[in-house]
Amino acid sequence: MGVVAFARREETPERTCMSKKAAAVRAVFKGLARLERQYTLEVGPVRATGVPAVLLGVCGIVAASGLAAFLSRSAARLPETLSEAKGLAQTLRGDRPRLNP
Repeated sequence: MGVVAFARREETPERTCMSKKAAAVRAVFKGLARLERQYTLEVGPVRATGVPAVLLGVCGIVAASGLAAFLSRSAARLPETLSEAKGLAQTLRGDRPRLNP
């Protein structure tokens, strides 16, 4: 039977540097995974934890920026639109304007 000898790889500076970088990357991803599990979002009856909570948060930010862009483009027509919406809401509720005798 032959004896098998395992040769140890030499540690070169490049190899050491790459292993440190790989360890740092692994540590970052482990930290992100731990942090991701801690995200919790509760809005009324809706509750999300983890990745869905992050996605809902990002969707909320995108929707808010879209709404802000829309309002900035249509700022000139906004007072007229709001007065029409108020009149429509009063009509649908059935409120009658009170006249003072």
